[in-house]
Amino acid sequence: QMQVVESGGGLVQAGGSLRLSCAASGRTSSNYAMGWFRQAPGKEREFVAAVNRNIRSSYYADSVKGRFTISRDNAKNTVYLQMNSLKPEDTAVYYCAAKSDYSGYYYYTGTHEYDYWGQGTQVTVSS
Repeated sequence: QMQVVESGGGLVQAGGSLRLSCAASGRTSSNYAMGWFRQAPGKEREFVAAVNRNIRSSYYADSVKGRFTISRDNAKNTVYLQMNSLKPEDTAVYYCAAKSDYSGYYYYTGTHEYDYWGQGTQVTVSS
């Protein structure tokens, strides 16, 4: 079994920044592709960003491209989401997810593709 735990959410003004962290533990944590998703009230969970296991590829939703950066430190089994130029529409619960991937080459964008999920961390952006 693997566990992922998010942290770093909070309240920030529009234009501000936050950095989310996702700590993975349990089964060999580095053998996983990682992703961030978010869910706003009354909306479906949506893809935000993903990174493959060997850290050579990442992918972003159009809505966050150029503002958010996903990164990972395999030595620390931690994934980060740096969020800059935040907007009120970024307000949501942000979830970290892990997908078993021994190839190291792929990233994943679908909620159904991920094996493990964190409990989520709230991000609120005030206007």
